[in-house]
Amino acid sequence: MTAYEPPPPGTPGADGYDAVVLAGGAARRLGGADKPGVRVGGRALLDRVLACCTDAGTTVVVAGPRPTARPVTWAHEDPPGGGPVAALDAGLRHTTAEHVVVLSADLPFLGAATVRRLLGALRTSGAEGALLTDSGGREQPLVAAYRASALRRELGALTLEHGGLTGLPLRRLTAALELTRVSDPVASFDCDTWDDIAAARARIREHGHVLDEWISAAKDELGIDLDVDTGLLLDLARDAAHGVARPAAPLTTFLVGYAAGRAGGGPEAVAEATRKAVALALRWADEAKAADAGPAADQAPDTPDAG
Repeated sequence: MTAYEPPPPGTPGADGYDAVVLAGGAARRLGGADKPGVRVGGRALLDRVLACCTDAGTTVVVAGPRPTARPVTWAHEDPPGGGPVAALDAGLRHTTAEHVVVLSADLPFLGAATVRRLLGALRTSGAEGALLTDSGGREQPLVAAYRASALRRELGALTLEHGGLTGLPLRRLTAALELTRVSDPVASFDCDTWDDIAAARARIREHGHVLDEWISAAKDELGIDLDVDTGLLLDLARDAAHGVARPAAPLTTFLVGYAAGRAGGGPEAVAEATRKAVALALRWADEAKAADAGPAADQAPDTPDAG
């Protein structure tokens, strides 16, 4: 390992954050299975984590290259299997931002909002790192945001002290950092065993989670990076189904997506196309009610009697 050199001023990404995802390890408690590739909700665990840091300037995955839903930079520690500190060192060398989010690749319930919370805590606290704690208050150093300069300082010190980083535990690194903590028992849940995998798969199919999980998986599968108001779209589907006919719901939502795409895409285009379709469905429903009520229902109260 060579000593760190600070990136030159004005390096792209210096005002945002970079992400380093550690996706190596032997996964012994999973019988040596390819843990980052295990699917929860139809998506590989690694892809679920990558979806949480889409706005990172650079995302580095420390592991052997594999297909991923989003483009990443690949890195590996030398020698392979050198442990999390060596892996973090290898990933950090590909980053330039002052703030770095460090994640493991087995976090099925991590979300972009938690990543933003960690970055916010780091920036406002003045600490050198902000890490998640689980339901028992245990620290999760691989669900954290750090000041890259602090990591480089301590990694360099550990290298000088031990002649390398291979085999060192993470606590040797984090013990030297000034840390703040953010509690999130759900986002900190990681999958170490097949029981953990089964619990994660069961949770995402619960009524309160299944729709959001499906939408997120579908957006990843289709390559769509778009925040949409799912409540608005569900209201549209309900109005189309009840006011027109049940098959009108999926067909109308398809047409809304197509119209939004023709209009340039984006949340505003989806909202405007949805608004128009909802208004049409409501007018259709009003006409149907009027037809059921008979001809007099369409006659306004102040319309003179024709006779």
